[in-house]
Amino acid sequence: MLNKLHLSLLSATVLISSSAISALPEGYPADYQKVVDAATKEGKVVVYSTTDTKAAGPLIQGFEATYPGIKVEYNDMNSTELYNRYISEQASGGTSGDIVWSSSMDTALKLAVDYAQEYPSPEQRQLPKWAVWKNKAYGTTYEPVVFIYNKRQIPAGEVPDSHSALAKLIASQTGKFSKKVTTYDIEKSGLGFMLSAQDSKADPNYFKTLADIAKGGLAVQSSTGTMMERVSSGENLIGFNILGSYAEARAKTDPSLGISYPKDYTLVLSRVSFISQQAQHGNAAKLWLDYVLSEKGQSILANQADIPSIRNDIEGKNDIDGMTKMLGNALKPIPVDESLLEYLQPKKRLDYIKEWRTAAAK
Repeated sequence: MLNKLHLSLLSATVLISSSAISALPEGYPADYQKVVDAATKEGKVVVYSTTDTKAAGPLIQGFEATYPGIKVEYNDMNSTELYNRYISEQASGGTSGDIVWSSSMDTALKLAVDYAQEYPSPEQRQLPKWAVWKNKAYGTTYEPVVFIYNKRQIPAGEVPDSHSALAKLIASQTGKFSKKVTTYDIEKSGLGFMLSAQDSKADPNYFKTLADIAKGGLAVQSSTGTMMERVSSGENLIGFNILGSYAEARAKTDPSLGISYPKDYTLVLSRVSFISQQAQHGNAAKLWLDYVLSEKGQSILANQADIPSIRNDIEGKNDIDGMTKMLGNALKPIPVDESLLEYLQPKKRLDYIKEWRTAAAK
């Protein structure tokens, strides 16, 4: 009787295991179920992220529904706070994030150089080559950087569709735009600094353009949310270097907020993610990263969180294909590679900030 019971249990285990393996997505390793089992024993994954908790909510819910034994401990910070906290925790040897997921691509890659573990995600075959760095750091989104404006205060015929048009509009109406133009404070926002540095690479006349844009005086902020709120209310009239994903999400329910995609060049940001070498929940971290990059996870980002997908096989227009049809050659994706580190050298960073402050009259 005991032998029959033992055989019955063994058969059930084999069937469950076979079923789980057969249910794995195409291209996943045959032993991936071992990662799932180990992750379930770990019980949670700790994510350090710059993505707003509200925007990440559907993704977290989808992950926890797919892996009901694993909870997501989600820590939402600005890019500078994330970088400083993670560095401090790594230095002290204390507990820290299993996953880093940051919109500040340069500081995220700098962390990855020193602290990321190598993990060849089975989803990487669906990603552009520029979005994968040494099987350690991964671009996870495809987010154009846009202008926003107050629809009540700026007529449709005046809405700028290029950086030079933005500069001309402000320079021609300095009274109207006095202290009414907003962008990131590049000294307080890692994301803001990175986008400004990328602007200078894309536009040889960047600092001249910036000086014209700043003729009325810039109102600098450290968060996208603050800039959108001020433009919507009319406290500011126009903003530049704004994450299009957040702007599009807000514009759906805010009739005052307009969005313009610059046609001379549109920077495309990709939030960088990696698994920490010292991850306490390393298997759960692998599941999270793979889920974020998967068709299911990317579909949630694109269609529920309004964050464009880095894949080209997502239903709807909010992926690489959809953005390419809309903006074509204007799109300038920022690659996940060592070029991001150029302006993080202390002297070069300080010199750049000085030049920016001079042009921006700050």
